[in-house]
Amino acid sequence: MKQEVLLGDEAVALGAIHAGLSGGYSYPGTPASEIMEYLIKALAQEKSFVASWSVNEKVAYEEALGVSYAGKRALVSMKHVGLNVAADPFMNSAITGANGGLVVVVADDPGMHSSQNEQDSRFYAEFAKVFCFEPSNHQEAYDMTREAFDLSEHLGIPVMIRMVTRLSHSRSRVQPRPPREQNTLHFGKGTDWTLLPVHARRRFKILVDKQKDLTGVSNQSRFNSLQINPQNTSLGIIASGIAANYVKENYTDREGQPSLLKLTTYPIPEDAIKKLVDHVDTLLVVEEGYPLIEKSLSGVFGIPGKNIHGKLSGHLPATGELSPGIVRQGLGMAPLPKRALEDFPIAARPPQLCLGCSHADTYRALNEALESYPESNVSSDIGCYTLGALPPYNAIQSCVCMGASVSMAKGGAEAGVYPSVAVIGDSTFAHSGLTPLLAAAAANTNMTVIILDNSTVAMTGGQPTFLSGEKLEKVVDGMGVAKEHIRTILPLPKNHDENVLIMKQEIDYQGLSVIIAARECVQQARKKKRSKT
Repeated sequence: MKQEVLLGDEAVALGAIHAGLSGGYSYPGTPASEIMEYLIKALAQEKSFVASWSVNEKVAYEEALGVSYAGKRALVSMKHVGLNVAADPFMNSAITGANGGLVVVVADDPGMHSSQNEQDSRFYAEFAKVFCFEPSNHQEAYDMTREAFDLSEHLGIPVMIRMVTRLSHSRSRVQPRPPREQNTLHFGKGTDWTLLPVHARRRFKILVDKQKDLTGVSNQSRFNSLQINPQNTSLGIIASGIAANYVKENYTDREGQPSLLKLTTYPIPEDAIKKLVDHVDTLLVVEEGYPLIEKSLSGVFGIPGKNIHGKLSGHLPATGELSPGIVRQGLGMAPLPKRALEDFPIAARPPQLCLGCSHADTYRALNEALESYPESNVSSDIGCYTLGALPPYNAIQSCVCMGASVSMAKGGAEAGVYPSVAVIGDSTFAHSGLTPLLAAAAANTNMTVIILDNSTVAMTGGQPTFLSGEKLEKVVDGMGVAKEHIRTILPLPKNHDENVLIMKQEIDYQGLSVIIAARECVQQARKKKRSKT
């Protein structure tokens, strides 16, 4: 088969297709979105499997789980904070086990390029007691995905693949291999998938007993490599995933390189680590994310007679993304010469809403409507509109996680905040805003919810939304919000005065009101226009 130049995300997607994928599910989230984008493009050509966006990550995981229980192979992908949303089925599916191969791809975002935190999904894999691959390059992303399906069926559990931003969003050559056929439909024992306590206790013991098998697979994995330098017994390096590349970039002379263990599987390969520990006096652990490996080695008292360096010791920074230069400092090497940023006269360009964005018109109207309320508070959600926190709008005061805007506004209102306003997008509302609005409607909380309906998942590239337009209005109505306090506005400059008036009226109302600001995303509108010409 011909080599292909692929994003890391695309390499995972192609590996899944060639592994006999029957169903792929996801919710958009950078840096994982391109996995499903690739699957959907491939689906348009082959039409041999299912690939679809889901309402949220929990739903996506459960859809994939249904495919696995039916004996076929399923992939579910998400960004790291999406796994928080899917944690319930993820943790419990480790206990029920998998039937057809179930692969969970989680793309972490060290450095928080487009995320609220930089949590490390390897800890989730350890928490759930499942196997985890961490590719260091694009070929491994492809190969590990194929092997992950086989391993999932062999071990009878979900298998995680942990990606990071630099690998997900960079391109390299990948050598594909011939695809295999999809599994046939076959069901296992249904009682294993019914987590009544009597079954769950039995299944959890099975999962715990499997841990020695997981360690055995890790010890024998071809993706780990240990290079012992017999001439250097002072320093040994353990580098996981993409961090192994940063180490190698600092050693052009392999003969002078310290002993190096490239680690890409979890549980950590104990046999290889023991060989390295026995050979050297000092270990430097280089890992992207939290110090999982370093903590495992250090324990409470460390390893007698050995020095362990890494993020916990301060030899590498505890936060942010690694780079060859940062790793170079951890290796005790002199920094390479570089140009100062001042040498490049590039003007700073803070992130901003697109020119003509409907959210900008909504925020202008909201700010004016709240001018006479100095004690007001606006809770926002995750989306393009979170940029409303920045100048020139300065329109929101908080943003924590998907759906939290409505919940926080309700809590604030019940604490005495007035006006208490929530701002949430149409896709985020479908993802996690429905349940808190249901609670607010039941209590008729004195708050105002503004749903920014731009008919797409704009922040991650314009994926389809599940709840927009007339259907959105009907759902809000069906949740028990008073009909007369469900108002729809068209956020355009010419409607500014009218929109301000409507907002004031609903803010003055002593109960729950919902304002739907409905206008198509300008970027999506432009794409549609271009596609017609």
